[in-house]
Amino acid sequence: MSTAKDVTDASFQADVLDSDKLVLVDFWAEWCGPCRAVSPILDQIAAEHADKIQLVKVNVDDNMEIAAKYQITSIPAMKLFKGGEVVKSVIGAKPKPALEADFAEWLK
Repeated sequence: MSTAKDVTDASFQADVLDSDKLVLVDFWAEWCGPCRAVSPILDQIAAEHADKIQLVKVNVDDNMEIAAKYQITSIPAMKLFKGGEVVKSVIGAKPKPALEADFAEWLK
């Protein structure tokens, strides 16, 4: 079970855009197999870098406004936010080493 906080259209501003930490947003859906595969990997990365990064999840079926705003057309999609801006986007399920490489610049 993921420890990530569920974020909604209504809470996105406060939970992500106004956060003073790096926020990794996992855009996912219940029916998406690759989303379920990548979720525990993201949990591990967030746990290992808890001092730097916060992981949150946005269910695209329940929060279409945010999904549309960030042009989420394929899931899983991960977006790293810093100071309210997207600094990195990753599309698709990847193994942990590949995801760590994608986010390395912000995790060191």
